Amino acid sequence: MARRAARLGRAGGVVAAAAVARSAAAPRTAPGADGAGSRRYQLRQRLVSIGDDFRITDQDGNLAYLVDGKALRVRSTLLFLDPGGRQLYRIQAKVMRVRDTMAIERPDGGVAARVHNALLTPLRDRWTIEIPGGDALQATGNILDHEYRIRRGNTTVATVSRRWFRVRDTYGVEVGTAEDAALLLSVVVVIDMMAHPGR
Repeated sequence: MARRAARLGRAGGVVAAAAVARSAAAPRTAPGADGAGSRRYQLRQRLVSIGDDFRITDQDGNLAYLVDGKALRVRSTLLFLDPGGRQLYRIQAKVMRVRDTMAIERPDGGVAARVHNALLTPLRDRWTIEIPGGDALQATGNILDHEYRIRRGNTTVATVSRRWFRVRDTYGVEVGTAEDAALLLSVVVVIDMMAHPGR
């Protein structure tokens, strides 16, 4: 795991440089997730097209999560890791008969979430995120342009926007502090993959 973390650190040099550039251009103020507080994370657009490992940084430019993307070329799988290289979630692509579905699995193989492409329209998209044993989530907004919210009922648990950072080809994800940030970021990565197939 230590070697993997080191490799991911080197592969994420471009993103790290973007984080440095971002420090000179603070994120803009915008409405965030409901609740007492939230944290923002920065992701690069078209992450999957890199075909390699990538990093997710927090609002202060610190490494928050690592994603092992090499497996994607072999097994249609991404590994979501903490900064030390410990696996948190695994993203597995599957195609259902009616609509595309991707599963997010825990290290023990149990399903943490299933993301379904429920509705695609020119102006507004709607995606359903099933949480076994929990309340389902809905992602609505402009998915292709990275401007949307993820809600549990009437409560916003995460907001995705490109407007907070002035770094090219990046977007932000704001997650409520009471939420599982790793899982919600995994959901956002899955939605990005499904909304831009073949990249």
